[in-house]
Amino acid sequence: MKAAVYDRYGASDVVQIRDVGQPVPKDNEVLIKVRAASVNPLDWHTMRGTPYLARMMGGLRKPKDNRLGVDVAGQVEAIGRNVTLFKPGDEVFGMCKGAFAEYACISEAPLAGSVLVLKPDTVTFEQAASLPVATFTALQGLRDKGRIPPGQKVLINGAAGGVGTFAVQIARSFGADVIGVCSTSNVDMVRSLGADSVIDYTVENFTRSGRRYDLILDCVGNHHLLACKRVLNPKGICIVITGPDGPWLGPVARMLQALVLSPFVSHRIVPFIARLRKDDLMFMLDLMKSGKVTPVIDRQYRLNELPEAIRYVEEGHARGKVIITLG
Repeated sequence: MKAAVYDRYGASDVVQIRDVGQPVPKDNEVLIKVRAASVNPLDWHTMRGTPYLARMMGGLRKPKDNRLGVDVAGQVEAIGRNVTLFKPGDEVFGMCKGAFAEYACISEAPLAGSVLVLKPDTVTFEQAASLPVATFTALQGLRDKGRIPPGQKVLINGAAGGVGTFAVQIARSFGADVIGVCSTSNVDMVRSLGADSVIDYTVENFTRSGRRYDLILDCVGNHHLLACKRVLNPKGICIVITGPDGPWLGPVARMLQALVLSPFVSHRIVPFIARLRKDDLMFMLDLMKSGKVTPVIDRQYRLNELPEAIRYVEEGHARGKVIITLG
């Protein structure tokens, strides 16, 4: 089968599409024929081996596991002898290691790095593949960490990105007053997703506008945390999900900064990393079925175009999600 692999850390040219052995499902695993996968910042960080701190687990000099991709959707090809929830022919989606391949194995039960659910007929493979990483981050950040009640003023910094496009729609579904921050070219798109107002960051710096917010979901990390604090209401919360890229700590540096700063300020500044939860995928499917959330798909690439797709996402200008299609 064809699969994306990388044998050394580096830019997207280290990614190769090779013929490799088709995986065989273990007793508790499902083998799926991949129909679509999506590209996340996680993928290019993995490819580059950044932040360097992550190499302590992934391999110091070269990757221990040379597979790429996590968000996946496809059809069940075969099942292990202990699998009871899925059968051959089922259409499914979820997360696993090695999603950028013609076939992938996923544990039936949610484990570290993997989760799998049935895909409804009303959801395309491309839409399903766009969900896991981005929606875990947006949903858990807003609902679990932000605990937004109806009417709360929620600012989404990076509203046009993969996480941001979902966050705008999720916050709106919870009854929040949503303010999106994006570039000029994305203003109309973010407004169409349900944002009550949109700030064009090329014209206005939201940290200097004088307006106040109950919750900031920071999907970019391009403003100092103290600047974000200035525009929070007295009981406001800033959810930090990323930060400026750096070779050693990368976005982790901003999260550590949030931990250090939080005890000394009156507002809550909360660093956040999403968790894999099967129930949250089902929750997102319910929002899609009700018409409250629709994935925004910017571009689609074939598997042999994966290096180009990763480069595009790494540039930071993708509108919504970028999808790899197979089959």
